[in-house]
This record gives sequence, structure tokens and C-alpha cells, in this order.
Amino acid sequence: MRALRVHELGEPKDVLRLDEIDAPRPGPGQVLVRVLAAAVNFPDALLCRGTYQVKPPLPFTPGVELCAEVVELGEGVTGLSVGDRVLGSAELPSGAFAEFALMGADVVFPAPASLSDDEAASLFIGYQTGWFALHRRAGLRQGETVLVHAAAGGVGSAAVQLARAAGARVVGVVGGPGKAEVAKELGADVVVDRHSEDFVQVVKDLTAGRGADVVFDPVGGDSFTRSTKCVAFEGRIVIIGFASGTIPTPGLNHALIKNYSLLGLHWGLYRQRDPALIAECHERLTELADRGLVKPVVSERLPLERLADGVQRLAEGSTVGRLVFAPSA
Repeated sequence: MRALRVHELGEPKDVLRLDEIDAPRPGPGQVLVRVLAAAVNFPDALLCRGTYQVKPPLPFTPGVELCAEVVELGEGVTGLSVGDRVLGSAELPSGAFAEFALMGADVVFPAPASLSDDEAASLFIGYQTGWFALHRRAGLRQGETVLVHAAAGGVGSAAVQLARAAGARVVGVVGGPGKAEVAKELGADVVVDRHSEDFVQVVKDLTAGRGADVVFDPVGGDSFTRSTKCVAFEGRIVIIGFASGTIPTPGLNHALIKNYSLLGLHWGLYRQRDPALIAECHERLTELADRGLVKPVVSERLPLERLADGVQRLAEGSTVGRLVFAPSA
């Protein structure tokens, strides 16, 4: 089979190489799947660079999220059948940027019939992250104001739709007019281009000085620091990641003075600690997808030959919506 593999660590455009290799075989608790579509995520770039918390042995195939067809069951796998259309996470080092991949049976879920393969491939990590951040960590309530950073990106776009579905008012922060259009299409009530506007002032004006009840921050750096200036009394800032490359050092005295909460989210830990919550979340997301309330925005479909460039552009923050590896592209 063909697979895009990393043989040495570095920038995605430099280290992703198209290889011809044997298809992997499923071990106990695993399934072998034929990849129908695989969404590109920021962790894929971090894996190439060797800066992600998971460090698979070289050489490895990235691609952590996919929609696929089950072709073989490993020992002990029940509840799945050959031919099932599924979504979930790939098992590294046999990731989804290939014609076939491995998945752990505990994170294989039915792909919603209401979504295309490309859309279903984008429903798992970003939307699960958004759901856990807004509902489990922040306890989002109807009518609250949510500030979403990187609102046109993978997890940010999911957060915009999920917050809107929950009855919240959404302020989306983006970088550039093209991304602003995507955030508007996603349903953000107000879109702020950080290159030309001050989101702090926009949020204060919109809320009559109260501030955002929830801040969804996958960026870190200055985005986090400035968010503390417009978070509401008893507001919640959910820390998703640090796409800016800068991990902020918060002034805890400021959190004390304004009575706001700093909440961390490492969604992947729930697979280890309480996998039933991931299954429950998938059911909620499927319901929302079937009702048309969430729908991943797929901006590009790329073949393996052009995928390294796509991963690089995502890493550099120049993409909008979701990039998807599509074998048929």
C-alpha cells in the first residue's frame, strides 16, 4: 500500500515521504481499516517535528483522525463487522495518511449517515474537544457569550458550531478576511479580524462591559493574555493548546481579583480515564449532525502526493476550515 511516512523529524514539507509498504495487520483489540478520508490536525505537524506528547518510533505514518471502512478484525474485537463505515482515531505508528490504517476498537464509532466521508473524518477530535471544553469543563449555559480564538481552524470551527447549538452568543477571532468569511459561515454572531480589530474592545462593547462568560483558547500567547482583559466576572477560560508556540504565564492574582477560572483540557486523557464519556459525546455529536446543527467545513481535499504541503500550511496557520486526505482526490 502507499503511505506518507516520517523517517526523520523536522518540518512536515521536509520529512513526509511517500512510500510503498505492506499493509499493517491488526493486533488484539485493533481493527484494520481502508481509509476513506483523513482530516489533517495540528498534532500531525507536531508529530513530524517530534514535539507532540506521543512520540511513535521512526518511521511512522501520521494521521490521527479518519473515516474508514473496516476490513479485518483483530483478536477479541466484538461489536464491529467487516464493511462497517466508522470514524475515530488511528493507532500510531500506522496512522491515517495511508491507504490502510489501524484503529483501536475502543475508539471506533459509527460514522453518521448524514455526513460525507470527508465531513465524518473531521467530526471526532475537533468536535469532541469542543464538546468537552464547552460542556464538561466550562459548563456552558444558554444565553452566555463565548469568545472563540482561531474560529476558522479545526477545533475553533467546531467550538463555534457547538456553542451556537447550545444557544450561546459567539464571538469568533480570526486572522485575515478569508478566515473571517469562514467564521461567519459557521454561525459566529460577531467575527473579529485580529489583524485590524481589537477583540478585547469588541467583546466589552458587545456585552456592555461584562465580558465573555467562556473563552475557548487553542492559541495561547498574546491571545490568552488579552483574553484575561475581557473575561467576565466568574467567567471561564478553557486552555486547549498553544498554536501560537508561546505558553503564557498567567498572573494568578488577576484571576483572583476578577474571580475567573482557568480550566485545562487534555481531551485524550478521557480515553484512558473514562472512555464511556467519549462514546456518550459521540452520540450527542451524531444527534447534532443529523439535525444539521454541526457540519465540518471541508475546504480542501488532497491526495497523498500533495498532503505534505497541506500539513505544512496548517502548521503555519495559513489554512481555513478542514484539510482532508481523500484517496479519491
